[in-house]
Amino acid sequence: MNSTSEEQDYRLPCGRELEQVWDRLDAVDAGFGDEHETVCPHCSAARESLRALRAATAELIAEPEQASPDLFGRIMSAVRADAHRGRALELPTPAPGRVEVSEQAVAAILRYAADTVPGVTARHCRVRGVVTDGAHRVEVRMSVVIRIGHTTVGAALPLVRARVAAALSARVGLVLERLDLVVADLVDEGDDRR
Repeated sequence: MNSTSEEQDYRLPCGRELEQVWDRLDAVDAGFGDEHETVCPHCSAARESLRALRAATAELIAEPEQASPDLFGRIMSAVRADAHRGRALELPTPAPGRVEVSEQAVAAILRYAADTVPGVTARHCRVRGVVTDGAHRVEVRMSVVIRIGHTTVGAALPLVRARVAAALSARVGLVLERLDLVVADLVDEGDDRR
């Protein structure tokens, strides 16, 4: 993975980097935040997560006994999950106001839809919102594993496309602008890899 995509994974939907929010945490808490920091809901949510991380870390330091071996892993998993949520996609709503869902949540729904095709297992899915004539559309890049013996590439991919588009529309309310499918692996029927 190149450094550009790594940096984007830690960038909040407002464009600020998570590390920048961490560096400015004490200043903002002391009332010295800039205009963006004081009104941005994304920066505010990130600060809350970082405060929780700081409190958990302080507990670990103050704890005289050895912490459980998986505590560090659990803390880091929570931090990574929050940082990798992805940007928010605005959903169409009939009422005034905004409803948003994270790109990661949409990707999970689309992976599940691809997994319903016999002989197909979704591996990775990346979702990005696009602006097209004011419509709520997304571009998707998904990698899949195909089990030879259950299906063929030619038979599976059209079904994956149809089910992903249907799930996006019916379950999320968005329209598929583009779907790039990558066959990441072909697995023999008797092989246990997925």
